[in-house]
Amino acid sequence: MKEIAEKLKALRLANRMTLKQLANKAGCTDAYLSQLERGRANPSIMILKKIASALQVKVVDFFLEPEIRENDVICKEAERVNIRFKQGEAKIQMLVRDIQNKRMQPFYTTIEPGGGSKGSYSHIGEECGIVLQGTLEINLNGKAYRLKKNESFYFSSQEPHSWSNPSNRKTVVIWVVSPPTF
Repeated sequence: MKEIAEKLKALRLANRMTLKQLANKAGCTDAYLSQLERGRANPSIMILKKIASALQVKVVDFFLEPEIRENDVICKEAERVNIRFKQGEAKIQMLVRDIQNKRMQPFYTTIEPGGGSKGSYSHIGEECGIVLQGTLEINLNGKAYRLKKNESFYFSSQEPHSWSNPSNRKTVVIWVVSPPTF
């Protein structure tokens, strides 16, 4: 989580925000943000999404290294940007490296048993996907939807939502967010 710590501090300073100002906007404490910036805490997907929104960036900005790509048509498995959340037991891989000027953001998401977003969040746009393996539970405005292999979903991201793997087996999902906000 060193990469998140360094980028969080750099983004906060670039936005000329104090820990307290960012904490107020993100809905957490300045002490917790300080721990994140020093690499002493692991954020959940939900809190990182709130921090990114407060900084007016995307979650992926905490993980991407700036680079110039010649080929943006194909993204080989080894070229995927990996986003890991220890707290949520989830590994999210971007299926497109550069989301600049793109209208959607696809992910290959692996969720360990009991893992998930660890809280609800909302943002502009829409989401859809298909479960390739295991079981996925999506909670929209307090209503739970349980999906199994080869079942798909589609919902407005503006509804408060969370997701989890309620089973004892790994879950794999192809997930698309539009517009790119993650």
